[in-house]
Amino acid sequence: MRLQVTPATFKHTQYVTGCGWVGNELYTCSDDKTVHKVSPDGEDQGKVSDLDSCPTDLHWFPSGNKRQQSDQFAIACSDGTFLLVLRNGRVEKKVDAHKGAVISLRWSNEGTDIGTAGEDGVVKIWSRSGMLRFTLATVDSSVYSLSWSPDSNQICFTCGKEVVIKPLQPQAKQLQWRAHEGTVLKVDWNPVNGLIVSGGEDRKYKVWDGFGRLMYQSKPLEFAVTAAAWSPNGELFAVGMYDCLRLCDRTGWTYSREHVPMGSVSAIAWSSDCTQLAGAGANGSMVFGQVLDRREEWQNISVLLKDTNKVVVHDILGEMEEELDFRDRVINLSVGYGHLVVTTSLQCCIYSLQNLNTPHIFDLKESVNYVQLSDKYMLMVDSVGMQVYSYEGRPVAAPKFQGMRAETLNGATVAMGNECLAVIDHADAKVVRVFEAATGKELGRPISHVLDVTSVALNRWGSAAHRKCVLIDRNRDLYVCPVGQAASGKDSVPPPFKLGAMCDAAVWNTDNDMLAAIMDGKLVVWYYPNVVFVDRDLVNQVKFVKEASDLGKDPHILHFHGTSVTVRRSDGTQLVSAVSPYPTALYGLVQRTAWEQAIQLCRYVKDATLWACLAAMALADKELSTAEVAFAAIDEVAKLQYVLSIKEIPTVEGRNAELALWRRRPEEAEQLLLQAGLIYRCIDMHIRLFRWDRALELAVHHKTHVDTVLMMRERFMEAMGRTEETNPKFKQYREGVEIDHAKIMAKIGQEQEKEASRPGAKPYQE
Repeated sequence: MRLQVTPATFKHTQYVTGCGWVGNELYTCSDDKTVHKVSPDGEDQGKVSDLDSCPTDLHWFPSGNKRQQSDQFAIACSDGTFLLVLRNGRVEKKVDAHKGAVISLRWSNEGTDIGTAGEDGVVKIWSRSGMLRFTLATVDSSVYSLSWSPDSNQICFTCGKEVVIKPLQPQAKQLQWRAHEGTVLKVDWNPVNGLIVSGGEDRKYKVWDGFGRLMYQSKPLEFAVTAAAWSPNGELFAVGMYDCLRLCDRTGWTYSREHVPMGSVSAIAWSSDCTQLAGAGANGSMVFGQVLDRREEWQNISVLLKDTNKVVVHDILGEMEEELDFRDRVINLSVGYGHLVVTTSLQCCIYSLQNLNTPHIFDLKESVNYVQLSDKYMLMVDSVGMQVYSYEGRPVAAPKFQGMRAETLNGATVAMGNECLAVIDHADAKVVRVFEAATGKELGRPISHVLDVTSVALNRWGSAAHRKCVLIDRNRDLYVCPVGQAASGKDSVPPPFKLGAMCDAAVWNTDNDMLAAIMDGKLVVWYYPNVVFVDRDLVNQVKFVKEASDLGKDPHILHFHGTSVTVRRSDGTQLVSAVSPYPTALYGLVQRTAWEQAIQLCRYVKDATLWACLAAMALADKELSTAEVAFAAIDEVAKLQYVLSIKEIPTVEGRNAELALWRRRPEEAEQLLLQAGLIYRCIDMHIRLFRWDRALELAVHHKTHVDTVLMMRERFMEAMGRTEETNPKFKQYREGVEIDHAKIMAKIGQEQEKEASRPGAKPYQE
């Protein structure tokens, strides 16, 4: 990725102090006391307004909607005032704000408040109409920059060499830390990823999280960092210094460094579609930067944005390269699942990778901020919300929920599956909502977690019953939760199961059900994560762990295709790690129900991890003979004996109930047995689980085997060394029921014979 910089033909006569985009127009203000409108080509479109004093900053009222663009911006001035100016240049209001110059001002993310900071060291909060709400902070040095938190409940501002995060609530505690060795000149807090970038006179820029923890710091650069700004989607940021612009990844490393003869860069403004930026210089000049050379990869296909309206598709295996030209500027491109999707400022083009000559094209009402593909559908996010489309360009659904904010929807907060999608609720980050892709309706109750969820991902292998969701929470713990039940129409979703801690990133394999994660400096791959819902005892036996201390801090998994995991380190280096090819082969055999060949593969490889995967897969598919062989191979004697006992059960319902019990679902097992009329087997199951109250309740309700439950309870009490019954229910029924051991055993034998002689009863088929 690189930044293609072109100077604007228009030039102010003096220092340009601020700039901001509205649609495709750039507004600039300068010490020549004028506000000008500039086209994306750098041509002057006329003077908007003359000012009475020198402006120091400019910020547009937040609005990403193409149809309802902002019509108001605010300008900070050197005489201690700030102005509310309409788009046509008319000054709507002038507010006396500070003693000395107002150095920085910013609208809140919702546009309900304005924060100002000045030479007097005071930070103030104003209403949208310019009425003072309150003074937030007073410090002993000039405040050069401020920025709002993602929820607009805190403000981050500079204070000498320190950065301060001050909550708007008076009783809340502020956070303050020494950020640089020189004066901090600029801070910017991104509303999507929650990260803060700062730059100072120590010639460094640094990336912090919302708690003041350092995520990245640059080496000392040539000059002081005078400007820094996040792209709206939080994937990139730009920093400016004397005659230089740098384009950086969200983790801090530099994509490109461009020389711009404009003096110190005083301000940087990104367009709403994140494809271009504008820089303002101390010598009055402006530059425009286009983000090019964006690359997307899928298996053997590489897609490169070569120019603003040109995309190159390269098939590495087929040695094919084709150029695609577009009428408008390319904003987004995404490749996967046999398709290439390119969105421009006005249209969306959907190509089949088998035939790039005949795309499906449809017009867009809004600029698309994010695209995610799946096997059946694609998800597009714009300033209005989410839309699900088919690969023919047909709109399928538009999932919505109360409190949804489109600007927070990105690759971490939205996950698209084949038939459903999961979204983190921004209003309550502990909640993950699951929607049906075909209708947009919410499926069942949402997934609830104990902490805020920061990242979510859905697997795409198998049917709806195999759908699983992985969550990473604020503590960096990794959880997995089935959403197959929700996708199949059931209301209840089991609570998430914790797979591990200190997780930096997690990604599902695109070809099968494997899950890769970076945890505590190690690359961990679960060959069969569904084992969590089959037999949790095997979780550690189906995972592969590889030391990855060379990945450094904050690594990111780009993709997990086939047997290769591609990881990007915090310095931008891409590393590829290989995993065993045998689990992939095992998935293929199991999908074809070739169990005998799967056993032969495991015998050939002689790997305990592969045998454990086969055992869990066989249990999930109720293939008991294969499970028997697999458990014997890994010396799980107790589980082997249990499999043999299940095979001896004469009825299918009885075997299914025991398997449900193995998966720790006693309620499901009880329902299966009661629906099949196997009352005694259901009572016996609860006795084996020591659920005495439920066993007695069933026996009384069905008027059978009450004496059996009482006899078993007596034996249990004797074995526990207890002489007196403490349960009042058992005391009550013990008084009126005679216990005859011989009769009870005969009755149990009759029940077993009766079950074996049922019409559908037959031994387990090998």
